[in-house]
Amino acid sequence: MAKVLMTGFAPFGGEPVNPSWQAVSRLGARRDDVAAVELPCEFEASLPALRAAVVAHRPSLVVCAGQAGGRSDVTPERVAINLIDARIPDNAGAQPVDVPVVPDGPAAYFSTLPLKACVAAIRAAGVPASVSHTAGTYVCNQVFYGLMHLLATEFPGVRGGFVHVPFSPEQVAASGKPAPSLEVDRIADALEVLADTALKTTADLAVSAGAEH
Repeated sequence: MAKVLMTGFAPFGGEPVNPSWQAVSRLGARRDDVAAVELPCEFEASLPALRAAVVAHRPSLVVCAGQAGGRSDVTPERVAINLIDARIPDNAGAQPVDVPVVPDGPAAYFSTLPLKACVAAIRAAGVPASVSHTAGTYVCNQVFYGLMHLLATEFPGVRGGFVHVPFSPEQVAASGKPAPSLEVDRIADALEVLADTALKTTADLAVSAGAEH
């Protein structure tokens, strides 16, 4: 069984690819201890797909990844909030506004990854990274919150969290609009470092990680 379950998203918002899934799939091909699963970018389908993956692989660590266009670095997320407020429709055409991820659930969950240690290790590997304090209110945040609720209520021994990644250079080139980007292989490197750091580290660093988001 895989020690680590990593997920990425299908393309959304008119993009032909999603670098989160491209990077996760490449990492899964590199490592026998990483199970890579693509999640649909759909509010109704994402959490059932995530739960099925956790049940199937029984990991000790779950890292979900998503695209955050406009960010220039890899950003592990600190907090997920119990809110869906979709700025655009999902891939199924749904656009819920001001509804909870989990009715009557806690207002928020914190990541159980050692975020600052992960950021320091990713930077040491030569990839820009910082802690983010907002995962938004779209499907990424829904999956982050849903993951942490699932682990808290059904798999309390499993740690998990969410990380956002930038556009790939190919996406920026295809759009014709300037935006920060990062090579998919470098994103995969960062996710690998994050997973390895989280597997061996429980106590986080007591220093600033340059959180900017």
